[in-house]
Amino acid sequence: MKFWDSSAIIPLCLQEPTSEQVREALKADEDIVVWWTTRLECLSALERRQREGALHADTQLKSRAVLFALATAWSEVLPSERVRQRAERLLSIHPLRAADALQLAAALIWAEEAPQGLEVVCLDKNLREGAFKEGFTVLP
Repeated sequence: MKFWDSSAIIPLCLQEPTSEQVREALKADEDIVVWWTTRLECLSALERRQREGALHADTQLKSRAVLFALATAWSEVLPSERVRQRAERLLSIHPLRAADALQLAAALIWAEEAPQGLEVVCLDKNLREGAFKEGFTVLP
């Protein structure tokens, strides 16, 4: 089981330069854990790409279908005061935006505050660094 950031879910939904790397991570272990807002964040990214003309409507529909199929199978860390407090602490330690702090806080709650030996799949530079410093193995 691995914790997946939204940045790593998008390349599963559509073809990107990092798609093969994240697909390999998924093949190695198909159990995905995500933060509660992941589906919304991914939908936002897909819609933005279509509005900007980087994604055709048919590709966007296929990408949404893949996203919703993944979402039916993944596990979510739900919002809680504990996640919020952990994210607040992370903001004072790492150069993260609020959404990324919540992602990392959710990963730490999932890891029961013991991230050593657990993996986070993430493509965001700052979030990768924060996860590594907190003790996670970061993929890809």
